[in-house]
Amino acid sequence: MVDGWEWDETLFSGSAAYYARGRLPYAPGLVDVLTEALGLGGRGRLLDVGCGPGTLALPLAHRFGEVVGVDPDGGMIAEAERGAAGAGVAGKARWVRARAEQLPAGLGEFTVAVFGQSFHWMDRDLVAATVRDMLVPGGALVHVSDLKAETRSVDGLPWPEVPYPGMEELVKRYLGPVRRAGRGVLPHGTPGGEAAVLAGAGFHGPERHVVPGGQVWDRTVDDVVAGMFSMSYAAPHLFGPRRDAFETDLRRLLRRASPTGRFSERLPGTEVFVWWKQPRP
Repeated sequence: MVDGWEWDETLFSGSAAYYARGRLPYAPGLVDVLTEALGLGGRGRLLDVGCGPGTLALPLAHRFGEVVGVDPDGGMIAEAERGAAGAGVAGKARWVRARAEQLPAGLGEFTVAVFGQSFHWMDRDLVAATVRDMLVPGGALVHVSDLKAETRSVDGLPWPEVPYPGMEELVKRYLGPVRRAGRGVLPHGTPGGEAAVLAGAGFHGPERHVVPGGQVWDRTVDDVVAGMFSMSYAAPHLFGPRRDAFETDLRRLLRRASPTGRFSERLPGTEVFVWWKQPRP
């Protein structure tokens, strides 16, 4: 993926239980945008690659006949199974613990393959080519992410903003100045340039869609702490025996920023790129 870094199974170790509470959701309206862009009608099969706890697969389940989520982290798969049961879609959802590089893994053909902020963790050239072969004629690969380089106003928020700069400095104080990722480090972050990779694999497009964000999202101290532990660079295992001390310092920082223990921020917009297996008519 990146020179000097190799994926390992500890990348999100211990983070899965924090996802649902801690991660900001995609912008409202994402499912409707995807439904229109892809012409979804409750049929076909969805492959969610790097599915995590089902962040995309679960809300999309009713728009397909079957959804299959693939993730290498056992905790993520367990959370996705629980989420599917809670959402009443367990009968049409399947969860497979595997790396994307192990596809096709006998999973068959799919109408749509989706990557929700997961593609950068993979051998992208290999995975893109494999997934293209797994799509039916007329199928699509969809890349979903938060809208980058977006300024989110803090004007009019009912509670103080989340003190992200101070939180990042606290992580560095405990784990060092270089971003951690599993057992390795990512001094320059994760790679971009998805368009070149997908075009090189033979996909056509992309069609770009932006789902507007900006909605106010209120959070508690517990929510913000969960959000921190859901991140690869602050996964609980990275702190070792200092995990409790880190959480104590994090909660102290948050209480200083908001004595009521409540925060507000605006949801990011969501950016969607649709790539087709064949040229569109």
